[in-house]
This record gives sequence, structure tokens and C-alpha cells, in this order.
Amino acid sequence: MAAAQDHGLFGPGSVTWRIMGEPVLMVGGFRALLLQALHPHSMWGTAQNSALMDADAAWSRLGRTIEFVGVRTWGSTQEVERVGRRVRKLHSKLSGVDRRTGEVFPVDDPENLLWVHLGEVDSYLDVARRAGVGLSRADCDRFVDEQRRAAAVVGLDPAEVPGSVEEMSDYYRAMRPHLYACDEAKQGLRRLLNPPVPLPYAAALKPIAPPLAALVVATLPRWARRMYGLPGLPTSDLAATAALRALHRSTRLVPASLRYPPEARRARDLTAETLDHAA
Repeated sequence: MAAAQDHGLFGPGSVTWRIMGEPVLMVGGFRALLLQALHPHSMWGTAQNSALMDADAAWSRLGRTIEFVGVRTWGSTQEVERVGRRVRKLHSKLSGVDRRTGEVFPVDDPENLLWVHLGEVDSYLDVARRAGVGLSRADCDRFVDEQRRAAAVVGLDPAEVPGSVEEMSDYYRAMRPHLYACDEAKQGLRRLLNPPVPLPYAAALKPIAPPLAALVVATLPRWARRMYGLPGLPTSDLAATAALRALHRSTRLVPASLRYPPEARRARDLTAETLDHAA
């Protein structure tokens, strides 16, 4: 009997594999960065340990983050363990300074790791749902639950991580009094509107940065937009949802061979094969 295939954390049939390759989720990735920045320790821990204003360094960091998310989503168990060890080792060496109190805090503090984790989960799920990817209420809960496996990769105890949309909403309600847009977070928002793009890519990427940034900001929760000093109007929510749906529909016109990265295409093929065998 052939050995079972190693599909890593998720595998065929998972909601994670169904949605994570969709191009529209790029908006969710940037939304997560803005949401994560509203936790002062998350923002200061990042700003004090990276050259955010240097174009090459910022793009290298973004590339490493995209690679990490890709391996965590589609990689084998061995590959996930490898990138997890690397990230945990890196975070264990970093600390930040609270600009209000002078307190030194570890970057891998569980509260900070949980905030960053749920910023990703909420952002990917919110964008996928509003874009019309096709998720039932049960699918949304399954996605949040599946992502507890991803939380373990960065060092969190999955039992301590929200496992449903309701639990995640309760978490955000409890966290809001502790959040605000520090100066570094506001600088990050301004950089999103006018990003430091390396010269080889500037001509292609600079023109699309402002409209993409405007869409990303509009997808934030109203309370988050207000923390950044921006209007938190219901009309902005409606406009953002319409834009996400239009963007998702337009990407569906692109052939799957070009629309999805290789790992996502492989996941889709494996899922289709699994469904065929189950029929």
C-alpha cells in the first residue's frame, strides 16, 4: 500500500486550501499589516527591529513573509517545521521598547503573537467573504479553527487561540481598549500610499499603489479606520465590498494556470482528485 501523502497542516478539503490562493487575498495581506500595527507592541517590535524605510530591506522582508505564509499553507510537514523553527528562533532573539513606559518586551510575547496571528486570520477571511469567494458560516468557522494549526507554527498553544468567528469577535472586542495608532503605525499607513519601491519595479508598481492602498484601508473595520484618523462610514464598507467583488470577478477571467501560484495549483489539483475518488 502506498504511503499517505504529506499535505502539511491542511490538505484537500480544507477551507484554507480553497481560499488562500485567490489573488484578491493580496488585499487581505496588506489589511493584516495595518490591523496588526494598531497594537503598539506589535508595531514597535517591528519598527525597532527592521529597516522599514529602506526600500530593498522592506521588500526583502515582505518577500520572506509571503514565502513563510506559502510554506505554512501548502508545504509538507517537514517544510512547515523548518520555517517554524526559523521564525521562532528569530523572534526569540528580538525585543522592543514601549515608548510610553520604557519597558522592554519580548517580540515573541504570546499576546503579541496572538494579535499578529488573528490579524492575518481576520483579514484573509473578511476579504475572501466580502469578495464573494463563496463561504458558508460553517466554512468561516472551519477556517478560523484550521488556522489554530498555523498559530502553533509561531509558538502559540492552539488551545489558547480562538477557534470560531464568534470567539475571534469576542477577542477583538476585548482588545480594542488596548489599541491605538502610534506614530509608527501612521507612518506605515502613509508608506502604503507611497511605498518605497526598488527601482526595477517602480514604474510598474508606483501607479497602482494609491488605489490599492485606498481599497486596503477601506476594508479595515470602522473602529480601526477611526483609530487612524480616517472616516469610519458605512458607505465606505459598501464601496469596499463592491470593489472586492469586482476585483475577484476580474481575476476569475484569468486562466487558472496564470491566476494561481504553483503551490495553489497543485493544491487545487489534489483537491479535485480527492473529490473524484470520493464520488
